[in-house]
Amino acid sequence: MKDRRTRRDLPQINERIRYPQIRVIDTDGGQMGIITSEEGRRLAEERELDLVLVSDKSDPPVCRIMDYGKYKFEQEKKAREARKKQHTADVKEVKMRYKIEEHDYQVRVNSAIRFLKAGDKVKATITFRGREIQHANLAEALLNRMAKDLEAVAELQQAPKREGRNMMMLLSPKK
Repeated sequence: MKDRRTRRDLPQINERIRYPQIRVIDTDGGQMGIITSEEGRRLAEERELDLVLVSDKSDPPVCRIMDYGKYKFEQEKKAREARKKQHTADVKEVKMRYKIEEHDYQVRVNSAIRFLKAGDKVKATITFRGREIQHANLAEALLNRMAKDLEAVAELQQAPKREGRNMMMLLSPKK
């Protein structure tokens, strides 16, 4: 399969730099002055390094003499580290029934606390079966009680509301 990248996508190094005049920066960061791109390439080749375009916005464009392979590796490494440190807030669900026993309720609250401390949002859901849907007021009271029990670590993002045969609320971690 052919490489579909255009000339714009490719990094501008060595022969791909086509400006008549460029400002060149040395490997240790010192300015070498404004020279032709051929002269810059020749200087880079003498040191067995690459001429890399750093900024094409300035006049004349700025190029640097460096080991491009090493530079590319460092950039990829920084990108990997940044992705590793990123935490996306997932939505974790805590399910129960409106006539839950006290111990089971405490287990759900402790799970919710653990999720919230990990930085995730918590969706508390109460499921109704059959005629239980008549007791929606008891389910709402239970969800409000849970929100009150978790107010030290969570803030209410969505108040309890009924959706079909479920009643749910959404909590997000406090900042």
